[in-house]
Amino acid sequence: MNKLATQTIGQPDLMAEKNGSRAGGFRLMHYFTLTSLVAFTAVALALYFLQQMEGKFFEKVQREQNIFFAQVQTEFMRQQKATARDDLLMLHQASHVNLTHVFSNMLWDADFAPFIAQARQIPIDYCRAIAAPQATTQPDARLACFAEVGRQIMVLPGFAKLDAKVHATMRKSTVFKIKVFDLRGVTVYSSEHRQIGEDKADNGGWQSAVSGRAASELTHRDRFSAFEGVVENRDMISSYIPKRGGNGEVIGVFEIYSDVTPILKQIESASTKIADLTAENLARVEQASKKNQHQVDTSSEQFLLIMGALLALLYVALLVLVRNGQRIIDVQARAQELSILREERWFKEKMAALATMAANVAHEVGNPLATIAALAEQMATEQANSGCIACQPKSILEQTQRIAGMMRQIADFAAVRNASPELVDVNQMVKAVCDFLSFDPRFSAIHIEFQPDHQLPARLVIPDHLTEALMNLLQACAEGKSAHHPLPPRILVETRVRGEDVVIRIGCESAAVDGVLVLADAFPDSRFESARRRVVSIGGQLSLTGSTIEMTLPTPPPEITAS
Repeated sequence: MNKLATQTIGQPDLMAEKNGSRAGGFRLMHYFTLTSLVAFTAVALALYFLQQMEGKFFEKVQREQNIFFAQVQTEFMRQQKATARDDLLMLHQASHVNLTHVFSNMLWDADFAPFIAQARQIPIDYCRAIAAPQATTQPDARLACFAEVGRQIMVLPGFAKLDAKVHATMRKSTVFKIKVFDLRGVTVYSSEHRQIGEDKADNGGWQSAVSGRAASELTHRDRFSAFEGVVENRDMISSYIPKRGGNGEVIGVFEIYSDVTPILKQIESASTKIADLTAENLARVEQASKKNQHQVDTSSEQFLLIMGALLALLYVALLVLVRNGQRIIDVQARAQELSILREERWFKEKMAALATMAANVAHEVGNPLATIAALAEQMATEQANSGCIACQPKSILEQTQRIAGMMRQIADFAAVRNASPELVDVNQMVKAVCDFLSFDPRFSAIHIEFQPDHQLPARLVIPDHLTEALMNLLQACAEGKSAHHPLPPRILVETRVRGEDVVIRIGCESAAVDGVLVLADAFPDSRFESARRRVVSIGGQLSLTGSTIEMTLPTPPPEITAS
């Protein structure tokens, strides 16, 4: 049975003794390596992704800036071109106004005023009363009517002379056409004769000029009849200019066409140059963006390398520090291990010495006690035969039996046992410890009361370990002091069955307060910890609640109890 018990329980305990506290010690190096690797890896990944996001953000900002710059340049070109056209229109309108003043100063009073007065005599109301045609295939009688009005105007006296003067005045100029309208909106003169007689009363430009405001527009003509003949693909600015009389009222309207094709070509050429410069600027900006992006990427890589090196250096420094800490912990663990081994060896040596002493005492005291007992028995026989009054053999026998009982208690407690687990009577072991400690002077004023459970089953333990744990706990209970109570006058030791486990319960009770015993609440940590190690080594558990200690001994395996 002992051999099987040694194989099942003794071997783990021996391994625990061999490893000592290091088996349950804190593996600082192991946990630091795992935790620090995870933490440093997380930090490194976070830095890497942050740098990548920063690079992408910078690239996005660069791209958006380039797009914005291109849009600004495009809008600038558009506005520059539109502004150039507007300025060109305004300048030519101003020049047309001046040209109108010069032209009217030369020809209005002598030629145009009398001619317009004659043309106004030609009725046009019947032409305006003609309805417009309902379909494009029908002839336009209204246009034909006004064309007839034009022919009537051209046959008026002075038309040929007026036309000759106009051509002579505008020859070699950029003015391609001149029209003159009366206040009815009828074209009374045009350098392009087929337009004479046209009705422009519904034209916006004529209406603006009649109201006193000049109006101009820029148009492109594929074919245009000019003073010098028919021209093609020309850009024209036409202006409706009011002719005012002496008191400022509008008395007629001029329409002047000027050729601005060369100027528009210059504007287009300038716009093309600006577009080329803009494209070059955009290319330079794009190149600068790529260069900046490359610098940012290089800086990011350098930053990651530096941070990686710093993290590695920090990790190495922490590793060295933790390794040194682990070395200190190992030294302390080995010292504690040696201390535990010395404690165990000391307890075993003490128990062995005590067992030897008990055996010697029993041998040395046993023989005289046997002689005294034999003499007491002989004395009792003689007293019965002769009636010796002074003889007291009964008292002598009682004292010898008392001494023999004490010697048996010491011998039972100090008996040398194996260091392997064995089935023991727990009640007997607890009682032996309690009886032995009653000889300790520290327990002279303390009553140890043992209340066993007589149905208690045997348990598989290492006897020396259980004995040492019980002694430490009882001595801790005797040495424990409370801030409110003196040393306990009574220690209650109980054994109970709880389910399938055996429980040893130790209660330390202080002096009575108002006739009621109260529990002490202080234990030396060193003795409790030493007892805890011994209980754990035999597979049990130790718990402390206030001043009550409970030691739980587990059920042995079925094969042990069966054997």
